Amino acid sequence: MDYETTSPMYYDMDYSASEPCQKLDVRQIAARLLPPLYSLVFIFGFVGNMLVVLTLVNCKKLKSMTDIYLLNLTISDLLFLLTLPFWTHYATNGWVFGNSACKLFTGLYHTGYFGGIFFIILLTIDRYLAIVHAVFALKARTVTFGVVTSGVSWVVAGLVSLPGIIFTRSQKEGLRYTCSPHFPSSQYHFWKNFQTLKITILGLVLPLLVMVICYSGILKTLLRCRNEKKKHKAVRLIFAIMIVYFLFWAPYNIVLALTTFQELFGLDNCNSSNRLDQAMQVTETLGMTHCCINPIIYAFVGEKFRNYLLVFFRKHIAKRLCKYCPSFQLEAPERVNSVFTRSTGEQEISTGL
Repeated sequence: MDYETTSPMYYDMDYSASEPCQKLDVRQIAARLLPPLYSLVFIFGFVGNMLVVLTLVNCKKLKSMTDIYLLNLTISDLLFLLTLPFWTHYATNGWVFGNSACKLFTGLYHTGYFGGIFFIILLTIDRYLAIVHAVFALKARTVTFGVVTSGVSWVVAGLVSLPGIIFTRSQKEGLRYTCSPHFPSSQYHFWKNFQTLKITILGLVLPLLVMVICYSGILKTLLRCRNEKKKHKAVRLIFAIMIVYFLFWAPYNIVLALTTFQELFGLDNCNSSNRLDQAMQVTETLGMTHCCINPIIYAFVGEKFRNYLLVFFRKHIAKRLCKYCPSFQLEAPERVNSVFTRSTGEQEISTGL
């Protein structure tokens, strides 16, 4: 949550315009729409990402660098999701959890957001190495390297999140408490512009640039692949990742830029400001739902991951629910138990996890 126009972190008044601008309509809309939307995102996202975590840990055993990145991506989504119940309560009742909790959940939100971006980038590079530079990947794509790069990514995500944590605080505004950024008045425009440019560059420009470069090389390699079935599966997954990520987060970044640089676009009036606030709520909620889609596009689209999930369901859930059902007592398919080879999952990556 970055600015007063961002979903739960809105102000009742906007003094950046030439005269005070009432934001009561925006707040009322948020109080009605955001709680059910956030609740749905939280439920579906939490269930989907927990299934990914349980499947990775219990079935795949984290035997490849891809598994490490996928697990960390899921953890970042869970961090992001765990803040949603508090923003849901905030949208209807104001912030009642105190200043420390305001900074804590803002930090979790930002760290989860940037962490997810960084692990999407790492997964993209991982696939590029596995498909385009398969020989080099045999040595480079190790579990140890995956753990080290994951640790570095979390540190960077924390550092990038620091400005949002430092400047965000809870204070009483009117009849309610808010949890929102409060930049120093002498440097207000600098920090606000800096935050917007940071989010736009790290959250949209950089990952899309990496995806275009890496997937261009991947597609050239796949077009030379003789196995049509595997080639088509990989191409579908690649385009799904690119298109879904862009569709879910590009609108938010565009609205964020328009909101921050209102004067440049001639939108620095009360009516336009209110409309941008409403657009921010809609586009950020759309972006939040991306963490529900991640388990699908990174995991459940893959045939082998579906097999793992089936094994996990039969082994840990179905047997307990139906102890006397013969169909659930069968052993796991042989091909699922032996999918890992010395190539640390190259074939798995090339066919879509």
